[in-house]
Amino acid sequence: MHAFANQIQTYSFEDDGEIPNSPLPLLVYPGVLNEYIDQMDEIFLQKGWHSTWIGSIFPHHHYHSTAHEVLGVLSGEATVQFGGQSGRKLEVSPGDVIIIPAGVGHKQLYGSKEFLVVGAYPEGQYKDMRNGNPNERPEVLHNIKEVPLPSTDPVFGDDLLFLQFWS
Repeated sequence: MHAFANQIQTYSFEDDGEIPNSPLPLLVYPGVLNEYIDQMDEIFLQKGWHSTWIGSIFPHHHYHSTAHEVLGVLSGEATVQFGGQSGRKLEVSPGDVIIIPAGVGHKQLYGSKEFLVVGAYPEGQYKDMRNGNPNERPEVLHNIKEVPLPSTDPVFGDDLLFLQFWS
């Protein structure tokens, strides 16, 4: 077992009728990249997670039905709600890494002025943007089931630490 595994926080969310969420838990690696904040995007790329972007998190509930997502907190603090309207509010800060399974809703409730994250997606997966539109439901439920597990961990690479929680 990886030495960091006992620090990982897991959060599971049920389908709330609007946000489908996932049977896979959301994973938080608290402070795992504190020493490497300036290199987060490079680390994600080196570990096989692509399409990196830097910004903040949308202030409305949304999710991706075609890709898992990793967010690494670069600066500032924020309160982010995961799992939809009745989901969990989490405080995130620099060095934290959050792995969001396809289908899990996320929304920034509050962010300090300097709050920034870097986001990325597993190799071969490309995000769509979904907001819980009922007309999309059959399609997104199918999409989420078809999203493969990532072949690498965004922080630990071939160590596949997340698989302890996603198998």
